[in-house]
Amino acid sequence: MNGLQRCLRAAVLAAAVLLIALAAGPGPARAGPVNWQEVPESTAGRQWWDTGSLRLSRGGELSVLTRFQPASEDRGQLYVMELDCGQELYRDTSVNGLPHFKAEWQPTGGDDLISEVLDQACAAGSELLASR
Repeated sequence: MNGLQRCLRAAVLAAAVLLIALAAGPGPARAGPVNWQEVPESTAGRQWWDTGSLRLSRGGELSVLTRFQPASEDRGQLYVMELDCGQELYRDTSVNGLPHFKAEWQPTGGDDLISEVLDQACAAGSELLASR
């Protein structure tokens, strides 16, 4: 990986973290190191979620930074996902730092990777959700 690719990858990650902070709305500034947690791999690929990115969105849902790497590719994409833990729904509010305005809620549809992210992130964010 050359220097330009490293810089671009770092910029995308920084943009994603910034979007999470903005989506969380006003409140105390919190920053933490990226702490990727990998969920069990599937035939679709690999997926991670960042424990340090868990926040409540403006709508009161759980927001988390995730990374997905398709099985057929060397590179992945970064997503900011909102999770409706009670109804087991998700929506991608940002992909690679680009916002997806008016993203629709959708079920996991049997996607093992997204189901695991939802389960693990919702369990880890249970105290945040209880504070709403």
